Amino acid sequence: MNRLCYGDCLDVLHSLEDESVDLIYLDPPFNSNRDYNAFFSSTRHDDTSAQVVAFEDTWHWGEQAQKEFDELLHKSGSGTLGETLLPALRAFLAESDMMAYLVMMASRLVELHRVLKDTGSLYLHCDPTASHYLKILLDGVFGPINFRNEIIWKRSQPKSHIKINFPTTHDVILRYGKTDKALFKKIYTEYDPEYIKKFYKYTDENGRRYQLDNLSNPNKNRPNLTYEFMGVTRVWRWTKERMQHAFERVE
Repeated sequence: MNRLCYGDCLDVLHSLEDESVDLIYLDPPFNSNRDYNAFFSSTRHDDTSAQVVAFEDTWHWGEQAQKEFDELLHKSGSGTLGETLLPALRAFLAESDMMAYLVMMASRLVELHRVLKDTGSLYLHCDPTASHYLKILLDGVFGPINFRNEIIWKRSQPKSHIKINFPTTHDVILRYGKTDKALFKKIYTEYDPEYIKKFYKYTDENGRRYQLDNLSNPNKNRPNLTYEFMGVTRVWRWTKERMQHAFERVE
């Protein structure tokens, strides 16, 4: 409890027990053309710090990528990822920078799946550079049935560094459960007063707000929704049972 682990996440994951983690959030960089630095406090009695490069966000196919690829092919727990997905991706991408990145991610996703509890969830934050490939990897590790959501994180100030492209306006967060037992509790907040004022501008004698809506169905070829209600026959949006139930609640 209350422990901060520092280092290569793959090395740290090897030290964690199976099914010991409740929640995983990761934001792995790809081709940001940056060096990611680690700061270590100085042992001297001043404010100086020693800065070292933790890793360079430029991935290349080499001995390490080949080693991790070979290990994944025979690693227990990698499932279809090692049997079919990675070989297929390599046949398509060859020994490219993208393939080196995906192999690195695959090694860590297998370990993340191992340490995650059956009630846990994983959130992977990425951008369109590799999000489509990462979703394939996640399907291979967690299973397509455990995909929960693609969450769109809208950027407040989108930019495009290439004149022929539209601005990149969002990032993607892929949410997966470990099993169908994954916990998920919705967070409810109060409605925005302006939203209530705009969409529920009418009030009844008890001060309860409501809105007026058209219950006619725009699709006129719906025999199952064509019936008489309160002396009016037309194609309705709701079934007759739902209409009757709503009418009874109003009464």
